[in-house]
Amino acid sequence: DPAMIEGADILLIESTYGNRQHPEQNKISGRLEEVVNETCKRGGKLIVPAFAVGRTQELVYRLHQLVESGDISPDLPVYVDSPLAIDATGIYRLHPEAYDEEVEQFLAADRHNDPFGFDMMSYTRSTRESKALNFLRDPAVIISASGMAEAGRILHHLKNNIEDPRNTILIVGWQAPDTLGRRIVEKRSKVKILGEEYKLRAQVEVINGFSAHADRGELLNWVGNMQKMPAHTFLVHGEEDASFALADGLRSQHGLENVVVPELHQSFEV
Repeated sequence: DPAMIEGADILLIESTYGNRQHPEQNKISGRLEEVVNETCKRGGKLIVPAFAVGRTQELVYRLHQLVESGDISPDLPVYVDSPLAIDATGIYRLHPEAYDEEVEQFLAADRHNDPFGFDMMSYTRSTRESKALNFLRDPAVIISASGMAEAGRILHHLKNNIEDPRNTILIVGWQAPDTLGRRIVEKRSKVKILGEEYKLRAQVEVINGFSAHADRGELLNWVGNMQKMPAHTFLVHGEEDASFALADGLRSQHGLENVVVPELHQSFEV
């Protein structure tokens, strides 16, 4: 969870979701449960492009919760096929002091004592293990990088599964324009993967609430907790609509002055 601060002279704040609210966590987990179970009923595989740091660990944790609560099958294999994600998960495990209250409560009741590990959870590091996933015939979940499907092992999993209507491609993060991930979200009839054209026959589902970025309400609440408001505020890391919407909110709700959405190469004296 984010740490609150007492104040700042100059504030640079991201604005990715400056004009949007995330769905409630129980609704996000509920939708994940539906997508997993619907795919399993079709006898398909769930292919998830996910960022190696943050998004992958969040997904694994949510799937672990669903397995423990009996909402998805405890016999469903889940694979994380990304060496970087595996390394990042190891770092998460080394720092339980950073877990929030929700994770701590889950761990207190979890027999595995590991938010990122359960009976059917596998981490595939080697190329041989990764290639073996191509021969899976039963339902499974494969989480792999990159998150926008532009590089990495996810390309091979998409290539091998995108033309089977039993399968589902689950998108769990914002996809930049002109990326393979965006073309899948747009449900293009044909997409190019590793230089070859494939028909998009798999189901496509999008769940946006897994983002590690705060939404509009969380950003405004974080600033509102400051005792000393900044004299200068710069909004970064956001598309134009989101940045300007958050700037308006900071002015109207917290009375901030000198709120700026910088343009490329623009400079300031403070």
